Amino acid sequence: RMSVLPPRIYGEDATGYGPIFEEEPVDVVYTEDSPDGRISMNCRARANPPATYRWRRDNWEIKLMEQPDEYYSLVGGNLVITNPRQKKHAGTYVCVARNIYGTVISKEARVKFGFVEEFPQEERDPVYVKEGQGAVLLCAPPKAWPQEVTYRWIYNEFPVFLNTDRRRFVSQKTGNLYISKVEAQDAGNYSCFVSSPVTGKSVFSKFIPLIPSPPEDGEERKYPADIRVKFPDTTAMLATNITLECFALGNPIPHIVWRKVDHTDLPPNHEISESGAVLHLYNIQYEDVGGYECEAINTKGKDWHKAWLYVESAPEWAETINNTQIDIGSEHTMRCVASGKPFPFIRWYKDGYMLSFCALKPYSSLHFGMYQCIAENYWGIKYANAELRVIACAPTFKFNPVKKQLLGAKDRRVVIECKPRAAPRPRYTWTKGKELLYNSSRISILFDGSLEILNATKNDEGLYTCFAENDRGKANSSGYLTITEATSITEAPEDTEVMVGDEVILRCAASYDPMLDIAFIWAIDYRVIDFNAEWQHYERVMVGDDGSGDLRIMNAQIWHEGRYTCTTQTVVDSDTAYADLKVVGVPGPPGVIRVDEIGDTWVKLLWTKAGDHNSPILYYTIQTRHYWALNEDDWKDASTSPTFLDGSMEKAEVTDLYPWMEYQFRIIATNEYGSGEASIPSLKIKTWDAAPVVAPTDVAGYGTRNGEIIITWTPVQPWYFYGKKFGYIVEFKPRDGYDWFPQTISDPETRRFVHRDPTFIPTDEDFQVREFQVKIKSFNLKGDGPYSLTKTIFYPRDVPIEPPTDVYARPVSSTEAVVWWLPVVDTGTSLQQYIEGYQVKYWRKYDDPEPGANRIFVPATVNQTRLENMLPDSHYLIEVRAFNGAGLGPPGEHCEMFTKRPHPPRMWRYISWTGQWLYVWWDHIQYDWFGNISFPLYYKVMFRKTGYIYGKVYITGWHFMDFPMPQVGDYELMVRGRYEGGDGPVRKIRIQGKASMITPTLSLVSLVLLALCIAGLEI
Repeated sequence: RMSVLPPRIYGEDATGYGPIFEEEPVDVVYTEDSPDGRISMNCRARANPPATYRWRRDNWEIKLMEQPDEYYSLVGGNLVITNPRQKKHAGTYVCVARNIYGTVISKEARVKFGFVEEFPQEERDPVYVKEGQGAVLLCAPPKAWPQEVTYRWIYNEFPVFLNTDRRRFVSQKTGNLYISKVEAQDAGNYSCFVSSPVTGKSVFSKFIPLIPSPPEDGEERKYPADIRVKFPDTTAMLATNITLECFALGNPIPHIVWRKVDHTDLPPNHEISESGAVLHLYNIQYEDVGGYECEAINTKGKDWHKAWLYVESAPEWAETINNTQIDIGSEHTMRCVASGKPFPFIRWYKDGYMLSFCALKPYSSLHFGMYQCIAENYWGIKYANAELRVIACAPTFKFNPVKKQLLGAKDRRVVIECKPRAAPRPRYTWTKGKELLYNSSRISILFDGSLEILNATKNDEGLYTCFAENDRGKANSSGYLTITEATSITEAPEDTEVMVGDEVILRCAASYDPMLDIAFIWAIDYRVIDFNAEWQHYERVMVGDDGSGDLRIMNAQIWHEGRYTCTTQTVVDSDTAYADLKVVGVPGPPGVIRVDEIGDTWVKLLWTKAGDHNSPILYYTIQTRHYWALNEDDWKDASTSPTFLDGSMEKAEVTDLYPWMEYQFRIIATNEYGSGEASIPSLKIKTWDAAPVVAPTDVAGYGTRNGEIIITWTPVQPWYFYGKKFGYIVEFKPRDGYDWFPQTISDPETRRFVHRDPTFIPTDEDFQVREFQVKIKSFNLKGDGPYSLTKTIFYPRDVPIEPPTDVYARPVSSTEAVVWWLPVVDTGTSLQQYIEGYQVKYWRKYDDPEPGANRIFVPATVNQTRLENMLPDSHYLIEVRAFNGAGLGPPGEHCEMFTKRPHPPRMWRYISWTGQWLYVWWDHIQYDWFGNISFPLYYKVMFRKTGYIYGKVYITGWHFMDFPMPQVGDYELMVRGRYEGGDGPVRKIRIQGKASMITPTLSLVSLVLLALCIAGLEI
């Protein structure tokens, strides 16, 4: 009990206050060989008058004043322990601060003694392993406190530490060393090195010999991924950091992939280290709760492990106590509410001692003091302190008088407050004018002294006075009540359905007293709409002064769906109405896509259902994108099993995939309003390899004079490789031969093979064309593919001896012509008459040298071709020759021709602007009956925005056209003729949109200068 209780602590003029901690003790880890030889625990409190201090250990008070101790001493409020001993001084300490207003205890602080024991001195057994296999070296660490230690491994001698990489990993949970694939260079002695960052002490184990041996057959065996380091189910404290470990043995070295179950990406607060073996999660939040999965993959197989992360939290105050002044004789409840996981246990202290209750009545001067509320769970302790004072005084309205002007709504409830300052609680009476009021069916005096009037009328207007009286005195205060018309909603919003992107108006109108101002407050799901911040979607629609305040919702989105509340409010009263808005639209994106199983041509996918947005999902579409896609948007619909994926499905098998191909997948949901946004693409995966099924195409070839056979083909596209080490096997033989000659080509892009053999050169005894058969197949590590069609190629004795005849050419434009000829007769039996094709050569007769002539080669099955890139109005010579593998045959007679003259270069004649339409004429090219000038078959007109590649193309036979005048921005108008020989040169003008012009009243000449910029001729 307290010996001094000065009377001033009860009054309103008290200036002192109880202790408030400014510094509290913290946990201490002490090592017995510390050079300091002492522990200092700090404690400082602000108080008036100043506080005195005491300390408790394990709830027992340390008698520093009564029983001096050689170990304990008090310096200010700090406790100093000299030459600490574990058995005598380890424990839980609290600081107790006291003055005449009360006593408080500090947070608990624990004193613990740190240590790291030595490793056992027994020799460690050697570890024998074959090269290519995995190995685990056990650390078996000794006991230590604190338990947070770090592990490293010494290699052969100190201080040579092993560096970790993709192949080697040291677990910081167990200390074990993992080697996914042992190599010969790993031979040596290994020692586990344990360090405590708190105590600064380190120890290491006896060396463990690692003895690798070569494989029996001289070639390393391959092993599928096998996860050996598996993170357990983990419970973490909110806002802390955690580390998850996952490491696998295998050959080849496995690749580690982390993912969060049912999510596309890992949380943004993640970091992956140790070559993928460690996942760090920083500042853990509740949304990080869930399953985490690591998958180890190599070419021989995969392994995966999944565990769950749970998040809990230390106590936090949701409601706490504060310094309070209480009227003497009244009742008061002190409330503490704490959140936390697990749910915190709450206990109470008064002046340093535990209470079994937290509500006291009636209050007297004995209840004053310092109160503490303490919330505790596994993760921590939270303290709240408050000082309670008990006061007594006569009633006074000095600080809170009755309002002089009072307003009330007709037919509504009216409450006139009466809240004087008084202790103990006063007795209340009310008068209207000189009439004393009593409780009735309409009028009541409430417990807090307020006057309640139900169904108020004009007769209730008048002067009201509140009287308050207790044993210390009495007081009164008055105010005049005026009754106004009630506020009432006359047009309430109605339930509405709107399509995504559309606009809707919710009506709301009200009647109210004209002497008052009215405000319309809109809320969605009881959240008040901020029209300044949400102006892009919400707009207030006020129609004059007729008491309406409609809400316009623009570009409605799914998240705008909900219950909308219209509240009409004056300073006197308010009224409320609500309506439900339903927003319909295309589905949202499906949830996270997970690849469940992988085959060579198939993959099994899992996903979570998409939001249907108030319209049932009809079906899903799965799309794929593989490694060779031309761009990021090159997605294609995939074949699936089942073929139709109805809206209830959440898994399917994607079929008809390319083996050994990297894929990504995404899913699109469709309902009656259309297809929604695609899901986030899945992680990239690669299908398993398989033997190729596609052979090279367009196999051809020919022989030359020097004993060479040249074989050509079109290579297989990369997506048909189906596996590693893709290549070709070219096989050939004489037509009448039995054995095929194979040749292996390892470069998949090769398209030509040359084989030289002097025996292939024809002799005088050869009377027929020598023939060879050729076929090609593809192969990879998984096997061989099918052969191409067998192709027969010929080996000629000499060049063709006959020229093509009747060569004829005709111009089709100023730059192009067509040439025909009679082909050389190929009997198929004469060595000299075998031909591969024709060479067409053309040049200007008087202006170009023949060696620089243009050349075109066509196959033997063709006897005509088009000549391009010729010059207008020019005299050309044309020569045609047959050729085979031995060379070119003799030329035929030269054909002479003249190209046509080009059309006149001037293009534009009239350009006019009417305000809405742009009217354009151009010079029409007249038909030349002599055929010397190119005549267009029709005109192609493109109208596009400046800077864009594509635009709208019009086709017309007329030489004029009108277009809508562009409103904003610059445009280009291009015209080109279509001739017998193809498209002609382009003529282009630039058009400036009218929104960019200075004024619409310019003359035609000025308008043309401002709006139309002639870009000139472009060929």
